Amino acid sequence: MEADERRNGDSSNHNHRAPKKPRLAGLITESDIRSEFAHHQTGIARINNGSFGCCPGSVLEAQREWQLRFLRQPDEFYFNGLRRGLLASRTVISDLINADDVDEVSLVDNATTAAAIVLQKVGRCFSEGIYKKEDTVVMFHCAFQSVKKSIQAYVSRVGGSTVEVRLPFPVNSNEEIISVFRQGLEKGRANGRTIRLAIIDHITSMPCVLMPVRELVQICREEGVEQVFVDAAHAIGSVKVDVKDIGADYYVSNLHKWFFCPPSIAFFYCKKRSSESDVHHPVVSHEFGNGLPIESAWIGTRDYSSQLVVPSVMEFVNRFEGGIEGIMIRNHDEAVRMGLMLANAWGTNLGSPPDMCVGMVMIGLPSILCVESDEDSTMLRSYLRVHYSVEVPVYFLGLRDGEEGVKDEESGLITAYVRISHQVYNKQEDYERLRDAITELVKDQMTCKNLSAV
Repeated sequence: MEADERRNGDSSNHNHRAPKKPRLAGLITESDIRSEFAHHQTGIARINNGSFGCCPGSVLEAQREWQLRFLRQPDEFYFNGLRRGLLASRTVISDLINADDVDEVSLVDNATTAAAIVLQKVGRCFSEGIYKKEDTVVMFHCAFQSVKKSIQAYVSRVGGSTVEVRLPFPVNSNEEIISVFRQGLEKGRANGRTIRLAIIDHITSMPCVLMPVRELVQICREEGVEQVFVDAAHAIGSVKVDVKDIGADYYVSNLHKWFFCPPSIAFFYCKKRSSESDVHHPVVSHEFGNGLPIESAWIGTRDYSSQLVVPSVMEFVNRFEGGIEGIMIRNHDEAVRMGLMLANAWGTNLGSPPDMCVGMVMIGLPSILCVESDEDSTMLRSYLRVHYSVEVPVYFLGLRDGEEGVKDEESGLITAYVRISHQVYNKQEDYERLRDAITELVKDQMTCKNLSAV
């Protein structure tokens, strides 16, 4: 009966089963990769891994086993398998990100959930008078929309103010980003206000840029920013993550984007402090008040299988030469190579230097396409999907007064970019299909105005 008294996911239980060691199955082959992703729809140039990620067949099989274990005997699963499995997953992640303690790591659904946790805490401080009205949250203007909505829902309505720092794009150096961020902090402190929270992307989504996150966090410390939350939705599996080196109070990254987990799962790191942080899961269950890792480990009856397969993911990535770090390097190099191929074919540019790219790269679209709004970019994206079987995001770059922008080889102003991703299942022909689709549209003098009539 002792097992029944242990809390779900409690790391104080040292009798849990250790994560399984990777099977020595030899290095993965091209044939193995095709087999692992045979469930992908054929005939599609799937170059948008950044939005929803991917999951290999072997991990899906492991997920199915966890689901069946619950369905066969829910009580045994709840009191034994779930607890041990979640702790095993948290332990793997804790080691990967160099956390001091596994209790700094919680498993949540996604980065949106983590943002709600942080911003609800900030909102409570405003509501309870701990923060003064008009104290600020500083973030970049390209922060994910759900983060902005969480600020609206939890902070703005109780008196907090927001400062948005405009990310330079296209961007040529980290120094450009650091300069505008310092200006944003200065604006956030205007009129005697205190910056209660800075939200920093590790890798921005749209446009996609690898940010100098460590330097930005250090600037926050120097400038007296109270707390720093790093939204790193795309980070784990794309770049090396060392939370102690980065130094933020909060750090979240999705594991279903670039780390091969099924949706949806993210790890949420909360730096340990001398006093316990008042952070809670947005869904209140009977574990409320027992610490965020335990609260997150049980939010009612639901499918927890995506959070239980992390050890199986490690088995998969360790079949590649260099493991996950080898995958990251190859994805970066191939994404940059394909990005340069597209930019040369279209006479345009990359949105950032190669060292500020990851497994995602922004490439300017020819000006002749006349992408003049977000609606145009959505229409072009849909047109590429329907008529060319190419799945790729399109980003409209709205220039402000005084901004010169970048011109293509035809001397037209580049107003839109595509964001390509590279993951282990991608082939060069995926990007050639995109290249040829855009080249054909340009040759036929098709613009977004023409596309709307098709």
